[in-house]
Amino acid sequence: MKNHKETELSSSRRAFIKNVTTGAAVASFGGVLSAYTPKSYRNIIGANEKVRVALMGVNSRGFALANNFAALPNCEVASVCDVDSRATVKCIASVEKIQNSTPASQEDFRKVLEDKNVDALVVAAPDHWHAPAAILASKAGKHVYLEKPASHNPHEGELLVAAAKKYGNIIQLGTQRRSWPNIIQAMAEMKAGIIGRPYFAKGWYTNNRESIGKGKITQPPSWLNYELWQGPAPRKDFRDNLVHYHWHWFWHWGTGEALNNGTHTIDLMRWGLDVDYPVRVTSAGGRYRYQDDWETPDTQVINVEFANNTAMTWEGRSCNGRYVEGSSGGIVFYGDSGALQIDGANSYKVFDLDNKLIKSAENDFAVKPLDKMSPSQTLDAIHLQNFLDAIRKGTALHAGILGGHQSTLLCQLGNIALRCGGTLNINPVNGNIENNNNAAKLWKREYQKGWEPTV
Repeated sequence: MKNHKETELSSSRRAFIKNVTTGAAVASFGGVLSAYTPKSYRNIIGANEKVRVALMGVNSRGFALANNFAALPNCEVASVCDVDSRATVKCIASVEKIQNSTPASQEDFRKVLEDKNVDALVVAAPDHWHAPAAILASKAGKHVYLEKPASHNPHEGELLVAAAKKYGNIIQLGTQRRSWPNIIQAMAEMKAGIIGRPYFAKGWYTNNRESIGKGKITQPPSWLNYELWQGPAPRKDFRDNLVHYHWHWFWHWGTGEALNNGTHTIDLMRWGLDVDYPVRVTSAGGRYRYQDDWETPDTQVINVEFANNTAMTWEGRSCNGRYVEGSSGGIVFYGDSGALQIDGANSYKVFDLDNKLIKSAENDFAVKPLDKMSPSQTLDAIHLQNFLDAIRKGTALHAGILGGHQSTLLCQLGNIALRCGGTLNINPVNGNIENNNNAAKLWKREYQKGWEPTV
């Protein structure tokens, strides 16, 4: 591979990035993490070909991703896109200090997709934008780093998988714990039999979120392009308790705590139990703590059963932060000869059947599980690097879109079961709901005319 100036992107490089496929062995992250600073990070020997990325949505999580991508030695943040003009200005100023070049500013990300010098789109907009934006980027020949959840509804997840297959691009889901070293080690230990056969997993997330109150219908603020913010969602009046972040708790745009934070946990449980689609899903819960505009449950339990005689349960408490097993979030795998616990950080413990601790791996990087913007920049960088290596070298993805869809779907099925008030029987071959017309209506959503995602 030839070296080129950072400001140039040759046609041969574009062809390489477009045509490279996944499947190679996972490359080591080397010694980057041991001396992590933005400047030293970018000056590692061998950092030649840069992947040029555009960021979509940089108010919160996207701001952290932009700074993290900018610090990687083989990446350049070429464009920053946001419907909030304040967020764009703030992000560009921050990224400029890290990479010593100024990203372009763009309100509408679709215009960036026309730029042949942009290799990948990073999607960190609200949930209702995730799949439609990723599909548009795929059609434009761009790779995609997609924040979880993969989609707003199951139909969109199926479209995403079909898009990646049709256009041959790389789509990495932002389930970054798939790349955390001690989590990888814990899964390897479990698959090697350290607790025997794991047959049940319990996961949880707890927080103490405040009420969002009763919003008032008003004109959108001058700094917000609300029309573009709504995008594929059918139009609704602007409310003053919607932007930013509280959209998570409205079904029209968000997916509740189950997909906001449960996706991470359920993804790891699915990995550890070695399962794909379930046979049965039940859920119970509701909005119990406050009487306000919050629509999704603040308290929820999702139970999932699989054909290989395994099961998982997830408990989410958005408005009561009492820890479980000493952690605000985590997982316990139960096997026929012991248990393995993963907390919200990069650590795990193994117990025998007498509750005796037989092995532990301590967290060696700073992790703040309740930080909604950047729980761990250094650890997350491994996941971002894996995405870049998949583009540059053909390295296998840690969190490809098929598995991302499967993990997202388990959370979505939990929400559908809750909203339909019953048990869902699922086809274990494809994850589709069987013999339930009411539940089937929630498999997809209505779209604003002209914004329907298609492959």
